[in-house]
Amino acid sequence: MNLSGIIKRLVLTVFVFFGAATLNFFLPRFSGGDPIAERLAQLGDSGGTMSADALSAMIASYNERFGLDLPIWEQYLNYLWDMMRLDFGYSIAYFPTRVWTLIGQALPWTIGLMITTTLIAFLAGSFLGAFAVWRRNAMTGTLMPLMMVFAAVPFYLVGLLLIFFLGYQLRWFPTGGGFSPLVLPSWNLDFALNVLYHASLPAASIVLSSIGIWALAMRGMMVTVTGQDYMTFARARGLSDRRMFFSYGIRNAILPQVTTLGLALGQVVTGAILVEIVFSYPGLGNLLLQAVRGADYFTVYGIVMILVLTISFVTLVLDLVYPLLDPRVRQGAP
Repeated sequence: MNLSGIIKRLVLTVFVFFGAATLNFFLPRFSGGDPIAERLAQLGDSGGTMSADALSAMIASYNERFGLDLPIWEQYLNYLWDMMRLDFGYSIAYFPTRVWTLIGQALPWTIGLMITTTLIAFLAGSFLGAFAVWRRNAMTGTLMPLMMVFAAVPFYLVGLLLIFFLGYQLRWFPTGGGFSPLVLPSWNLDFALNVLYHASLPAASIVLSSIGIWALAMRGMMVTVTGQDYMTFARARGLSDRRMFFSYGIRNAILPQVTTLGLALGQVVTGAILVEIVFSYPGLGNLLLQAVRGADYFTVYGIVMILVLTISFVTLVLDLVYPLLDPRVRQGAP
């Protein structure tokens, strides 16, 4: 890829960032909620009384503190300046905690769960889909219908089934949470094993429901690849079956899968929301849900912008790396 192509993709990435940032600013405001009033109402429900004048004065003070009393265009310009500096400010719902603090607490849980399970499902599903085409027998004949069943069942439904059978009925695994309540978080083996134990059911629900999608997509690509001329030529040269499968079959069929994997890794937050809700998992998706419910604009801004930046970065990297993986898509190639 030449320099002009790289510059075009960088400029496109910048436009995508500002477009997504603009939507991220205005969409939460369309709900019509007042985050300050809702937060103060929650505090009032927890105990104590306050006169209407005092409540109005406090709302006005908080609006001024968060800049919500400014004209909408001025709020938007301040927001863009903060986003360019990656300064998400303070959380409305958890004031005076900064948004970056909340994200920093939740992000490791989401990364550890979603990225690991996505990679496992990608590798296992891609191999099973390719193997089902390469080895046509009774075993592989029943494999793809099973993968279709897995692909049709969403994350949260698999999670509910696992909770019911393995959590409540057999009591093999905990039904929720990131770790046991009596365990003190620390950097040691016991805590790590406890976290893995609690992550077993969420991870299993994600892998089981997504492995079928990867397998079906890989199967379709593998069917196309096996009919190509270079496969016939490789077979005529007397290459081993194993080398043809890995070097010629999977290597060419997996290229579209890599693109999908990059986008899937960029969307780990959205994919984690329902799973984290079902299992009460302390990740970024659950934090996003709580921020939306509480009209916590600044926390929503921070999480969504991280998602936008991740997807934009992954897409840019794929645009730059893909020609290296497949010379046929290099710019200027026939």
